[in-house]
Amino acid sequence: MGVYRRLREKYSLLEMVKTPELACEVTLQPIKAFQLDAAIIFSDILPLLEGMGLKLEFVTGEGPHIENPIRTPQGVEKLRITSPEECVAFTLDAIGLVRPELDSLKIPLIGFSGAPFTLASYAIEGGSSRDHLLTKQFMHAHPEHWHMLMDKLSQMIGNYLLAQARAGAQVLQIFDSWAGSLSPVDYQTLVLPYIQKAIQIAKKSNVPLIYFSTGTSGFLNVVGELEVNAFSVDWRMNLDAAWKTIGTDRAMQGNLDPALLFAPWPVLQKQTEKILRQAENIQPDRRGFIFNLGHGILQKTPEDNVKRLVDFVRNY
Repeated sequence: MGVYRRLREKYSLLEMVKTPELACEVTLQPIKAFQLDAAIIFSDILPLLEGMGLKLEFVTGEGPHIENPIRTPQGVEKLRITSPEECVAFTLDAIGLVRPELDSLKIPLIGFSGAPFTLASYAIEGGSSRDHLLTKQFMHAHPEHWHMLMDKLSQMIGNYLLAQARAGAQVLQIFDSWAGSLSPVDYQTLVLPYIQKAIQIAKKSNVPLIYFSTGTSGFLNVVGELEVNAFSVDWRMNLDAAWKTIGTDRAMQGNLDPALLFAPWPVLQKQTEKILRQAENIQPDRRGFIFNLGHGILQKTPEDNVKRLVDFVRNY
């Protein structure tokens, strides 16, 4: 993480994402620093939107900003569907660079994309949002063009995931960070079919698929309808309860609160052990368990706690 911060002093996030050599270097840093069981390609979910005609930048202190967000039906109609090789070739090239390095260590590589609703939210809001009001207004005011938007996004996402697998990614993950802002009925009728469409395209790769969502504990039974190999859940519900809701025929990933990495080690160890015991309690029927955080790692996370956490889980 220290190496990443030093690189960020020299380069912008988009420069790092769009320079395969830098993306390769950042991908390898956690593997060099900690005894992790897999690497995830360094990238971002939003450059895919640039290929559709949106103008993206990352503003210091504010995060992602889209200069020309979608606010009208005509905005959806103008969106292009382009190939991953045309619009995100830099990530595919980074995968090609990092795979030989990881192969020598016998460590697999995870590729990823944002989910249709999460990307639609950024495209409409123009950046991050707490209530996703503009997105929900568009969804209900322009249902025909909402479906058109989601259909275009699902094609882009599915093909992007497939291209990552062909470039060398051995597992694919779909991030749906904003799905929890939806009602169960909106998720099931206006979002779920398009996640499934992206999944069907990605499944042509014949590599395992993981679906990650946050805040979806209230309709996890609906989330469980997705045809993926594993589900990643956040810390807002017990892991064993999530497993029982989705079914033990699929693997589970999660679900430590990232904020606990700032806690004293005895507290972090105790909470980690609770998660591991929940996974044990599902045996012998469960398919598999990937210990992970319930969301992305937070800035300024103490690296010593990360190392102790990884060592503790590996030796559990």
